[in-house]
Amino acid sequence: MDPVLKLIRERANLTPERMSRMLDIPTEEIKKKIESYENEGVLLAYRAVVNEEKLGLDAVRAVIEVKISPEREGGFDKLAQRIAKYREVRSCYLMSGAYDLLVIVEGESLKDAALFVSEKLATIPGVLSTATHFMLKCYKEQGILMTREYSDEHLAVSP
Repeated sequence: MDPVLKLIRERANLTPERMSRMLDIPTEEIKKKIESYENEGVLLAYRAVVNEEKLGLDAVRAVIEVKISPEREGGFDKLAQRIAKYREVRSCYLMSGAYDLLVIVEGESLKDAALFVSEKLATIPGVLSTATHFMLKCYKEQGILMTREYSDEHLAVSP
């Protein structure tokens, strides 16, 4: 992976000037690369990882296993793209194994998430079945531990 992309992926809040110093690449080259990646759709968004528990936010998240029947002219893509457009959907992945799509949804309450599944997701033609799992607590998000108890120690490997 390009070092500029790797750095943006790890620390998107860095300025091009700071990245230039860290990577020993001219600032203008960094800016051109970033602009090119944005125009090509490689860089889609810049996001912060927020510890919502610290803010007292009580959003409900659920992971939904979805079995679908692929469409004749679009396979899994058309149906997956349709599901991904719902505002409740945070992520949607095509999977291998026992189910076809992994859909992560968010609602203000347990009822919101359940209603999304029963009234929107399950009623889509081509959706064969769903299995919903509610997330109870987040320990790590996008590679970031949600606690401040940082340690450089790795877990011991036993023989």
